[in-house]
Amino acid sequence: MPAAIEPPRPQAMTPTHFAERAEVIDALRGFALFGILLVNMYLFSHPVQMVILPVDPAEDGLNRIADRLVRFFAETKFYSLFSFLFGLGFSLQMVRAEERGARFLRLYTRRLITLFLIGVVHAYFIWVGDILMLYAVLGFLLLLYRKARPKTLVIWVVVFLTLPFLFNLLSVGGIEMGRMAGPDVAAQIDKSFAEQDSVFRAGVEAAYRVYPNGSFGEITAQRASEMPFMAFGNLFLAPGVFGMFLLGHYFGRRELFQNVDENLILFRRLFWWGLILGVIGNLIYAMLVPSISRAQPSPPLLTAMAGQTIGAPALCLFYIASITLLSRHTVWKKRLKVLVSAGRIPLSNYLGQSVVCTLIFYGYGLGLFGQANKSTGLLLAIVIYIVLVLLSHWWTRHFQFGPAEWLWRSLTYLRWQPMRKDTKGAKE
Repeated sequence: MPAAIEPPRPQAMTPTHFAERAEVIDALRGFALFGILLVNMYLFSHPVQMVILPVDPAEDGLNRIADRLVRFFAETKFYSLFSFLFGLGFSLQMVRAEERGARFLRLYTRRLITLFLIGVVHAYFIWVGDILMLYAVLGFLLLLYRKARPKTLVIWVVVFLTLPFLFNLLSVGGIEMGRMAGPDVAAQIDKSFAEQDSVFRAGVEAAYRVYPNGSFGEITAQRASEMPFMAFGNLFLAPGVFGMFLLGHYFGRRELFQNVDENLILFRRLFWWGLILGVIGNLIYAMLVPSISRAQPSPPLLTAMAGQTIGAPALCLFYIASITLLSRHTVWKKRLKVLVSAGRIPLSNYLGQSVVCTLIFYGYGLGLFGQANKSTGLLLAIVIYIVLVLLSHWWTRHFQFGPAEWLWRSLTYLRWQPMRKDTKGAKE
């Protein structure tokens, strides 16, 4: 790629530099990275199919506590937060492009295509549990809501966030009606679920066979074989992700982070209602879902999903409001800076988590796949996050962008971006 594929044009849209970004948003990104690592740690060290299978009833007390803590505080809450921030970023980029008279659609399209390609590399060659491809695909749908009014966005947020629950409600209703049709139909339903369960368990066995001992080529082939499972799972994940995209876009349209002082009442309401509904919803979810197979729609699963549907976005909003309100106080603003550096290079940290963890657990690394229990994984996640935060702090002192952000921006703007902070052109 030449040094300048496309010459700079007057008022061309350029990458957002650190000075232009609200530190509270970076702190939220840094916080989201921690929660994502907490949730993903078990899936780095065990088959991804385990996410839908019930927890081993013989699980000891310490691991059970670790499991419930992650489910209550982190599971679905932090990918929701990351999705919210993606939608917020879309809104801020759009406003900034309009202010500068830049061609937003062309650059945004290149940005998403590049993100999708990074996701492909991540999923096939690093870790199959990639979220970037889904973000890129859903990012194009955001364009349909580009000019939507805030009230319209709120309506669609509610619709998309409740879709998974409504789908499961219809599924449970259909299954229960089928069982009432007679013993033959009920037997066929049970047989279908049993066959499905055996397929998932066969995938688990294959993962335990390949990941701890396989070569890079064998593990890459195993990742490829798991892609249909992940794609199917993303279909159910997509409505919730997109709903949070739209919620972030709503915050951007209303300029809530640009005018925190003028919206203190709203943030305080989000804090209290998010806390109350988040605690209630996530208690229901964390207590019920470990003993349920998510592959089989059932009344207990429906109850757990009702708790998740309310509790996950509520606790996510509680986190957003908490960090936003704390950032207004001098003492806490300094404390939150520990999250800011990681949040300034989120893509590099997200990919870095995958690289570090797969080197720990996969056969071409230490080969510890399947050996870390949930309590050990929780401690390991904390250690890895601290190391990445320290590296992020050092990196952002010397460089404008993380390695992945630099590649993403360079391909988006079709010219190499200045990397070092003292490089000519770093301050445009």
